[in-house]
Amino acid sequence: MQFSEKSEGSLLLLEIGETRLEASNAPELRELLIGRIETGRDQIILDLQHVTFMDSSALGALIGGIKKMGPLGTLALAGATGPVLQLLKLTRMDKVFALYPSATAALTEMGG
Repeated sequence: MQFSEKSEGSLLLLEIGETRLEASNAPELRELLIGRIETGRDQIILDLQHVTFMDSSALGALIGGIKKMGPLGTLALAGATGPVLQLLKLTRMDKVFALYPSATAALTEMGG
């Protein structure tokens, strides 16, 4: 899976370079999130600006990440648009994840 990461103070920004998050790369997404959480990162912004499609297995990977994070941390989603944003709203995950229009907005609001 293509991604880049950057630390901004206590925040970790993970920019996903894939256009599709689906069954073929959902396990890698889950491993990426859980791996960072297990190293103590508890403020993560997942930048989805390049993602144009997400299926239920990728959504499951995100949910696995937020469950691992627990109540003491934040897993925020930034840059979700089109079908990805529709999926998040349809499944009511927009009530579970903090959603931001861009990574810059998330960094500003979360204090990075």
